[in-house]
Amino acid sequence: MLSVKDALKNQILSLDIDMCEPDAENAFFVANLDEVYNQHFRWKSLLPRIEPFYAVKCNPDPLLLRLLASLGTGFDCASKVEIQTILDIGVDPSKIIYANPCKQASFVRYAAEHNVKMMTFDNSDELYKIKRYFPDAQLVLRILTDDTMSLCKLGLKFGASLDSTEALLQTARKLDLNVIGVSFHVGSGCYDENAFIDAVHRARFVFDQASELGFNLHLLDVGGGFSHSRNCDGITFEKIAAILGPEIDSLFPPNVRVIAEPGRYYAAPAFTIATHIIARRTVLSNGDVQTLDMDTVLNDETQTRDDHSGYMYYINDGVYGAFNCILFDHQVVHPKVLFKKGIFTFDEILDEPVYNCSIWGPTCDSIDCISTVSSLPVLLPGDWLYFEEMGAYTICAASQFNGFKKSNIIYTATNPEVFAILYDAYF
Repeated sequence: MLSVKDALKNQILSLDIDMCEPDAENAFFVANLDEVYNQHFRWKSLLPRIEPFYAVKCNPDPLLLRLLASLGTGFDCASKVEIQTILDIGVDPSKIIYANPCKQASFVRYAAEHNVKMMTFDNSDELYKIKRYFPDAQLVLRILTDDTMSLCKLGLKFGASLDSTEALLQTARKLDLNVIGVSFHVGSGCYDENAFIDAVHRARFVFDQASELGFNLHLLDVGGGFSHSRNCDGITFEKIAAILGPEIDSLFPPNVRVIAEPGRYYAAPAFTIATHIIARRTVLSNGDVQTLDMDTVLNDETQTRDDHSGYMYYINDGVYGAFNCILFDHQVVHPKVLFKKGIFTFDEILDEPVYNCSIWGPTCDSIDCISTVSSLPVLLPGDWLYFEEMGAYTICAASQFNGFKKSNIIYTATNPEVFAILYDAYF
């Protein structure tokens, strides 16, 4: 199969913008499944004790899920549909944790019918619900942690404080429910590795508390929040693993099973999106927007002018589509030039002047802004931009507002093992 570069190039060069069918020049993803494979063995190398249970909500792409299932990961599901999706690809129910502390009653019944026993809770009402619909469930108490160093602070919605855990355990004991462990989540997009250490110590406190009440806990779920970045200046997976692994070993004996719920760690680096510049407006130095005739646009005479301060570029995916991560997930995206004046420029540094610009999505809504301030060389309608690390919380929440279609996915891999796994999964 092709590299990401070749997949992008082949798709773009196959298009004749003047003659193609409607939608042919839509934005599209290239999913490099080699990245998923590499991330998995990076995990197994650095955190060998912790079993990854991929967070399906992050990106439920079917090929991604099949690859992870083939690699032996478990799955963190938050709904009946997610559970059904994972069961349908042949995953054993024991490899699923229903990690939603507040569940719909019919979904609890569905989990019971399909023997998906592990599920989380953080309140007493949930315990009574589970007692009614799935009394044989294996329960995991989700506790509140310090998530102030994360982009998405999940503690606003979920997690039992340490002041309430004893009462919850007593209720579970009264209802004769099987509590098997403790879970936590330091928040999505955590940028302080020490948050995991504080959370592990809180979990140890609840383990001891449960032991005094007669429970024999044997599962620790350290949740998500794992960085996929290899940027040494920020938090990296290596930094997290270097302190989290030893801390778990020091606090929990080997008989305690440890799992985690990584999502963006696997999905983010695997997906690149290519977007077509569908329109452009020139912003004059006085702030006015200039309308140019077609000959001027095509000849790009504005490069020689000194009375403009920048450009507004409009591309064919936006915050109602794959770039919803900007609104919902606090992501900052970085545009790069992919195709300019008929020349393919992937992964190249262009020796050209750059200008201030803003980048906008295709809908008629003014909030559909992808970047308020970027620096790019002068581009024309018909050129292409690309954005890397776009696999997490993008496709899964995209809509078709204003009638714009969701961006398609082209899959690629150069690793023969990845290709073989996917071939076996489908044929």
